[in-house]
Amino acid sequence: MATIKPFLGIRPAKGKEKDIAALPYDVYNRAEAKEVVADKPLSFLRIDRAETNFPDDVDTYDERVYQKAHDLLWEMVEKKDFVKEETPCYYIYELTMEGRTQTGIVACASIDDYQNNIIKKHENTRADKEADRIHHVDSCNAQTGPIFLAYRNRADIDEVVNKIKKSEALYDFVAEDGVRHRAFIISNKEDISIIENSFSDCNEIYIADGHHRAASAVKVGLKRREAHPNYSGEEEFNFFLSVLFPEEELKILDYNRVVKDLNGYEASEFLTEVEKVADLIKSKDLSRDIVGSQDEEIIEKEALHPKQKGEFVMLLNETWFLYRFKEELMSNDPVDGLDVALMQDLILEPLLGIKDPKTDQRIDFVGGIRGYKELWKRCGSDCVVAFGMYPTQITELFDVADAGRLMPPKSTWFEPKLRSGLFIHELD
Repeated sequence: MATIKPFLGIRPAKGKEKDIAALPYDVYNRAEAKEVVADKPLSFLRIDRAETNFPDDVDTYDERVYQKAHDLLWEMVEKKDFVKEETPCYYIYELTMEGRTQTGIVACASIDDYQNNIIKKHENTRADKEADRIHHVDSCNAQTGPIFLAYRNRADIDEVVNKIKKSEALYDFVAEDGVRHRAFIISNKEDISIIENSFSDCNEIYIADGHHRAASAVKVGLKRREAHPNYSGEEEFNFFLSVLFPEEELKILDYNRVVKDLNGYEASEFLTEVEKVADLIKSKDLSRDIVGSQDEEIIEKEALHPKQKGEFVMLLNETWFLYRFKEELMSNDPVDGLDVALMQDLILEPLLGIKDPKTDQRIDFVGGIRGYKELWKRCGSDCVVAFGMYPTQITELFDVADAGRLMPPKSTWFEPKLRSGLFIHELD
């Protein structure tokens, strides 16, 4: 039984939401983040990546950086850039990208549910990546970047959401990347009760994206429990900021692979080896002499694309190849049967010698949001072969998590990204 509770939100003052909302901190490197905030004094990225307020010789993890994040946040609250709710509530957060809309409930999830595996994971986390966000959350005394959770569809929650979305939006703006963001407040006690009771009937909720943020938030809560041995369990540090989406509204994009060499194979030899594990469906030559290396519209239109599970695209020597893994090599195992696992086990490791894709410098990963034009670009610069994957399905993510297993690295890419700074959860 999941505990998903309303909370006393801190949110942008009306009219400042577009200027404050920022993409997640880990979308940028330091130089990119510094460039983004240069002419955006209200951008929440200045808080999420507080090193942008210092010269480059100040280390990203310097204690002064975390203190600066704290000071900037609470100065903005004091200056009324943010407002505090007077009573606990839920929010509705709707994102629309390229005509597709997904709507989630902004709420607080329980660290006990995370510990007890009611909130299920499908990725491992790294201690070094957790350490930064643990320090950030602890220093700010607030969670500022929500965890992206998913749940199986519930009609009673849909009914409340659809009713509230007919009212006036709390926020409604289009970000620079073209994604429309709308927010609504759920403050009616009856509606709150329906949502809270519905989630309490859920035996499982899934982390879709944000495993490191979730692990960090939980560890801050556990740290504070140690400092308050007589805690009741109702303190805010026992919960973490989340946005929960029904599975039917979520779409996972492809997460593609590019490799810098053929591990000693000639192109013709490599094609022969690939066809031992996959059947060629179709090929298409798209010479750079014809389309030019920068004609992105033609590249996207003419490139071959996988249409179903088991299919993948390979780009080699300016030719697109569409393959399907041989039926006898497919698997019903929730992990081994994933397309990204088949690619790793049948091609990347045995043929290209990539044993650990997390550490091998010969492979890189390209999120589907960048399109096949990025694969074309990379194969014209620092790589020689690219693989376009059929996207992992949300039901596959659920199956892996239900089995207590882990997905291979770089299995899922979610878009659009949740913005930081729109909803903040104070820990005290």
